[in-house]
Amino acid sequence: MDWKKEWKILAWILAVFLGCFYLPVGSARFDSAVFEALLLVKWYAREHVLLCLVPAFFIAGAIAVFISQASVMKYLGARANKVVAYGVASVSGSVLAVCSCTVLPLYAGIYKMGAGLGPASAFLYSGPAINVLAIILTARVLGLEMGIARAVGAVLFSIVIGLLMHFIFRKEELEKAESQMVLPEPQVDRPLWKNFLYFASMVGILVFANWGKPQETAGLWYGIYSAKWLITSGFAVAFGLILVAWFGLTWRSMLLAGAPTAVAALLFTEERMIAFGVGVLGLSVTTSMRKDESGEWFGKSWGFAKQILPLLFFGVLVAGALLGRPGHEGLIPSDWVNRAVGGNSLFSNFFASVAGAFMYFATLTEVPILQGLMGNGMGKGPALALLLAGPALSLPNMLVIRSVMGTKKTVVFVSLVVVMATLSGLIYGAL
Repeated sequence: MDWKKEWKILAWILAVFLGCFYLPVGSARFDSAVFEALLLVKWYAREHVLLCLVPAFFIAGAIAVFISQASVMKYLGARANKVVAYGVASVSGSVLAVCSCTVLPLYAGIYKMGAGLGPASAFLYSGPAINVLAIILTARVLGLEMGIARAVGAVLFSIVIGLLMHFIFRKEELEKAESQMVLPEPQVDRPLWKNFLYFASMVGILVFANWGKPQETAGLWYGIYSAKWLITSGFAVAFGLILVAWFGLTWRSMLLAGAPTAVAALLFTEERMIAFGVGVLGLSVTTSMRKDESGEWFGKSWGFAKQILPLLFFGVLVAGALLGRPGHEGLIPSDWVNRAVGGNSLFSNFFASVAGAFMYFATLTEVPILQGLMGNGMGKGPALALLLAGPALSLPNMLVIRSVMGTKKTVVFVSLVVVMATLSGLIYGAL
């Protein structure tokens, strides 16, 4: 008998037993934290899984199937031109209005296709951090100075973090570069512009389906918001036509997927997500039954969903229990947070960075949250630190990153974000 193994099992059993035995059920704060965790999971499932993550899974699957490994390595691989690689990775967020969880399938897709650790890390940070809408909202709500500081800090962060990740793990990266032999030019089934339109239609669906309601009730942003589902429908129709014209799907299969979607859109005018869900289901059924590249596309997308979704939901549960939803209490009292981020001390900036890194922020929600914190006495340095660390990281995000790049690299990546956010807050707060 392996006694070492048996003692470990016994230790786990005792730990679980003691946890259950002393479970503080009935305590107001504990019961509230459980309630907050469940409410946050419900909100996350309703607001983000269908509209954000599902399109991201399909995009990630398309990257794995329709973009050749040679192409990924040419622009983002360990041997790629560094200026091109980091330039492409660092501005990706200006196109993708995604949160720290929605970027994960896209990151996993390019990393597994052979992208270098540095460019992949830059993309992982920049995806949710360099969001044009969020930066504009920051400038309008928190002031032009804060908006500029966030924009400049986010771009520099993505490049510096990517370069540091490459330098810290340079031995592995050199081995990876040596193993990436020059691949033969892949056989091109369709020209680049067709693939571009294919991806652009999916990105358009992702961006406009998640277009948030602005504070103003007039102007360009509100006009786009008012027409968001019309614009999303236009991209969806274009996407269906592209699948039929260039990717081998039949008109019959597209009509079988599209007709129920149109009916649902007419019947449920106040609940557009029902029509969106019907469309996703129709597309999934249509592509899953095929044996060609479209079937492989669905298979890859489903693989990303199986890997990422369980970890995300577990992370959201834990984050909700500890910190609650915005404006609500979890196990950690919110007034502790408010008191800890006043002034511009090293501790207040570090605390803001760590709190931001572990909290979950949906796209654009960090701005009103921060506005409330600053109204309660939060310093401008810690505010910037939270803005730079918060949208790019979250506890669910960390769990998934670990499953892709491993524990060591994840710890280093998170540490770099927290340290750089802390230093940036200190410098900005002193100006």
